[in-house]
Amino acid sequence: VQLQACGGGLVQVGGSLTLSCTASRNILSFKRMSWYRQAPGKQREYVADIIANGNAGYADSVKGRFTISRDNMKNTLFLQMNSLKPEDTAVHYCNAVYGTVIIWGQGTEVTVSS
Repeated sequence: VQLQACGGGLVQVGGSLTLSCTASRNILSFKRMSWYRQAPGKQREYVADIIANGNAGYADSVKGRFTISRDNMKNTLFLQMNSLKPEDTAVHYCNAVYGTVIIWGQGTEVTVSS
């Protein structure tokens, strides 16, 4: 199983980006899919997740600004990021829980300039 993330880029403060994470298999087979991020010099941190029934959760730092969603037909996970702040600058990673295994995609870099 592979995850391919994309959609990162350079955006100004207050702008928006949508990240995508496409899986090599049916995403309904995953118990949970998540977004994490790692800023320079910091540990990787949780951003948002969505479980099989569609319920979503968010870190306090992104709540109200980010929306996690998925397109089951396209086997793709999304992260809509609005009202971006400089502190959102990080490499963003998607992951999926498949059975007892956690699969990580490669990161996609988001840079928010002030």
